[in-house]
Amino acid sequence: MPSIKLTDIPTTAPKKVDKEQIKEEMQTILKDLDELQNLLYAEHKHSLLVVLQGMDASGKDGVIRDVFGTMNPMGVVVTPFKAPTAQEADHDFLWRIHQHAPGKGMIQVFNRSHYEDVLVQRVHKWVDEDVIAKRFNAINDFEKLLRDHNSTHILKFYLHVSSEAQTARLEERTQDPRKMWKYNEKDFAEAKLFKKYQKAYEDVFRECHKIPWYIVPSDDNWYKEYFIAKTVRDTLKSLKMKFPKLPKVKNNEDVKP
Repeated sequence: MPSIKLTDIPTTAPKKVDKEQIKEEMQTILKDLDELQNLLYAEHKHSLLVVLQGMDASGKDGVIRDVFGTMNPMGVVVTPFKAPTAQEADHDFLWRIHQHAPGKGMIQVFNRSHYEDVLVQRVHKWVDEDVIAKRFNAINDFEKLLRDHNSTHILKFYLHVSSEAQTARLEERTQDPRKMWKYNEKDFAEAKLFKKYQKAYEDVFRECHKIPWYIVPSDDNWYKEYFIAKTVRDTLKSLKMKFPKLPKVKNNEDVKP
């Protein structure tokens, strides 16, 4: 995969798109997603893993609420990954991840993911580069395992937000009473490492691209949510799923009351 330079990629919606038209189309997409998720659950042949990665305040929670919140909660599971617990830290770094991989018929959303262990730990130099290289290989093998052995379709989204938009959103958490619950003093310290995180993400895109990444302009929430919703919708449509039918019977004796 060619090297990606995040500073060369826009963080705002394309100028040619019409906001109101996108919002109208979004309503149709959400209806489609509701039907497709029901079909995925009923057919029980495939699963979908959606990986959401991005800087603090890039809008992962909003995507989960506005894109996946309209689906049947019986078929959608959201798992956030924060700092490992003591028990999780006693195992290999994928141990806590694998137990949340989606079963057939399910949509699983990772709010942060296995990639945190080649991002946060690398930026803070908690592990050396040899370990990071081994983890890149393990991640590629893990994703291949899910894809090849459980018909799991993986969509990996990087929510590409500008440093300016991130700062504004973090500041908003200190001013807006409805968002103060999100405030974390550590987020401001992490924001100072913005360029280091960008470099770490660029290496992730280069080393773990066998299942491709989608880099989503995320300064405009309406476009970010549309982009992800449309990609998920199109992926589910491509599976050509069908509702299961009743089994064929030879005669009436095979049908029990």
